[in-house]
Amino acid sequence: MNASEAVAGAVAGQDVDSAGFGGVFRAMHAATRRNAGVARSRREAQLDALFALLHDNADRFVAAISADFGHRSAHETRLLEVFPSLEAVRHNRSRVGAWMKPQKKSPSIWFRPGRARIIPQPLGVVGIIVPWNYPLFLAVSPLAAALAAGNRVMIKMSEFTPRTGELLAELVTRYFAGDDVSVVLGDATAGAAFARLPFDHLLFTGSTRVGHDIMRMAAANLTPVTLELGGKSPAIVGPGYPLQKAAERIMVGKLLNAGQTCIAPDYVLVPAGSEQAFVEAARAVVARCYPALANTPDYTAIINDRHYERLQAYVSDAQQRGARIEPLSAAAADAASRRLPPLALLGVDDDMRVMQDEIFGPLLPILPYADLDAAISYVNRHPRPLALYCFENDSARIDRVLNENVAGGVTVNDTLLHIAQEELPFGGVGPSGMGHYHGIEGFRTFSKMKAVFYQSGLNGMSLFNPPYGAMFERLTKFLIR
Repeated sequence: MNASEAVAGAVAGQDVDSAGFGGVFRAMHAATRRNAGVARSRREAQLDALFALLHDNADRFVAAISADFGHRSAHETRLLEVFPSLEAVRHNRSRVGAWMKPQKKSPSIWFRPGRARIIPQPLGVVGIIVPWNYPLFLAVSPLAAALAAGNRVMIKMSEFTPRTGELLAELVTRYFAGDDVSVVLGDATAGAAFARLPFDHLLFTGSTRVGHDIMRMAAANLTPVTLELGGKSPAIVGPGYPLQKAAERIMVGKLLNAGQTCIAPDYVLVPAGSEQAFVEAARAVVARCYPALANTPDYTAIINDRHYERLQAYVSDAQQRGARIEPLSAAAADAASRRLPPLALLGVDDDMRVMQDEIFGPLLPILPYADLDAAISYVNRHPRPLALYCFENDSARIDRVLNENVAGGVTVNDTLLHIAQEELPFGGVGPSGMGHYHGIEGFRTFSKMKAVFYQSGLNGMSLFNPPYGAMFERLTKFLIR
């Protein structure tokens, strides 16, 4: 059985044809095996097509995403999805020529005058599984990296954002050939079939719980995975930082997309005794940013009834276990529109569900700490987070937080902004994920960095050939001196 037959058998055995995309995968896979090299001009043309797809249809994406959410702030979609998606494409387009050049390396002195270099090559077919919370950006950003690396790409969109998925599928057929980029729609069953395809690399963005399932399914084919998961991202407010300023930056980061952001601040650690002051500062921020929260177009709805009820259940569980709930807005929760005003939670502990699960909504637990040692220790006693936020002006305290806590990424004296830096790798650590992308890290993730050594015509390797004698002994004795 040849390689193509083996792949076809694996796909058929997993019954993905019944899901309607097994043939697409096989066509892509065969195309990558016919010619592994992808010219710079082709990569740049595909990135140009992706930029045009986004730029020319931005308003359609804004409307589709809002319809999927029930209401999504158009301003937030342009700022948090359209703009960073375009920036990701621009960044890859402007650098792909340099990234794909072979890299010269210096061989060890013992192997000179031989030469060494690294040749980046496309992996083949890349799968991308997209979550519902940022359905455009979290599809386009890895897609741009995979195209820059010369791959063909299949994208599985979330069933919770069907209009966005349908729009992207429609546009991809207009801007790309079918065996270059394809969009897959469908429910969790289709998602499982997708994850079982023998991709050359699979990138999944979503919850830690589902990440376990994705990794198990990919393991059957030894498919390498990048997992962008979640977790509980802390914000530490240092004793030397103005509380009102910290509250502003934390609340703005928390309430974008109504908290439905994988790197949103999940809880805040404040100096003991300042909890109520932080609540008052946070309440003032909400009043300034959302003066009519019940009907402002700037505040986003919770994605669906299940997630709305999940958040309400966190509040009920915390109350029953002794937490104090502090409304940060005078607006009432509205189940019909799924508009959930922000709430601060005081007196929380690790037995409460709100302190165990990633919140993914506008609920903000506030915890006191006695000193910086205690704050650092609290974070370290819990699973390593996808993001960490440190608010402090003292450089020594900042360095302590950076050096003594491990997190996927950090923004100092603000929130979220590290994800917008294309020159920085984005990814989790431990339960919050594995692998990186963005910028050159995405290019490397979706490339095989092939090591090549060129032997010189003038070399001494024959001195090490058997039969081993006195000369071999003298040489090896010198080498391991």
